[in-house]
Amino acid sequence: MNNLKENESLILYKVEKEEILLRELLKDELEFSGRLFKRLLKNKLILVNNKFPKSNEKIFKGDLIKIFLEDEKEDIVPQDIKIDIIYEDYDILVINKVPGIVVHPTKSHDNGTIANGVANYFKKKGIQKKVRFVNRLDMDTSGILVIAKNSFGHQQMAYQMSNNIISKKYITIVEGVIENDEGIIDANIGKDDKNSILNIVRKDGKKAITKYKVIDRFKNATAVEVELLTGKTHQIRVHFKHIGHPIVGDSLYNKKSPLIGRQALHSWKLSFDIPRKKEKAMVIAQLPEDINRLINKL
Repeated sequence: MNNLKENESLILYKVEKEEILLRELLKDELEFSGRLFKRLLKNKLILVNNKFPKSNEKIFKGDLIKIFLEDEKEDIVPQDIKIDIIYEDYDILVINKVPGIVVHPTKSHDNGTIANGVANYFKKKGIQKKVRFVNRLDMDTSGILVIAKNSFGHQQMAYQMSNNIISKKYITIVEGVIENDEGIIDANIGKDDKNSILNIVRKDGKKAITKYKVIDRFKNATAVEVELLTGKTHQIRVHFKHIGHPIVGDSLYNKKSPLIGRQALHSWKLSFDIPRKKEKAMVIAQLPEDINRLINKL
């Protein structure tokens, strides 16, 4: 037991506090949810100095905590689909998604998805865990996609998202020239009563805030960096259509473009706390060729 090394299924933590309850330490220091703590305790997956603790266990400086994350069965079929990994640790995997591929199997796309490729990667690496997506991207949106490699990683990243610790930035090319160098679009988003596939700005919708900054202006278009302050479905696409600058090539909220075969939207920068280290990290997904070609043409 003492020779164990950390991996996707094992977390080692040496206590630095003089005296603290185990549940308080895991909540305050490691930001464990109460639900995850109770499940691990119930299934005897936590050891303090190689002994099973009680829920109200007091622990002391120098104590060694071992947390085991159960192996799981994944129903997604592994397929040899290339994934471009730009960051990886024991708990999360960050990839640069190419456009034109669905993230998760659906009725119309039951294979050939990013999830199938990640399941294959997990199998090759001997990671016996479910594929858990922290964020989603539309089929024709490219860029940063975060996958948790265990239940702890998923809970940690979900916590960061709900507490605005994670910063997500996109680059998009929109129609028309935006006059202001930067701005905030604060407009509620809800379903379109006439078309359930579409979302629209409506007063009775859910709160949605998008921050933007102009990167470059062209004759009839603008390159914009966008930061999501909320995370509603199609938020960027809906908000920029709302202000009269729909995304170039967006066939759902605008029209197809002869210059690019999809909406010119790319998730390019992500800032977050590394789950086990609590250190800041930032990853960047370089612009894909089709958006670079679009910029050159413009």
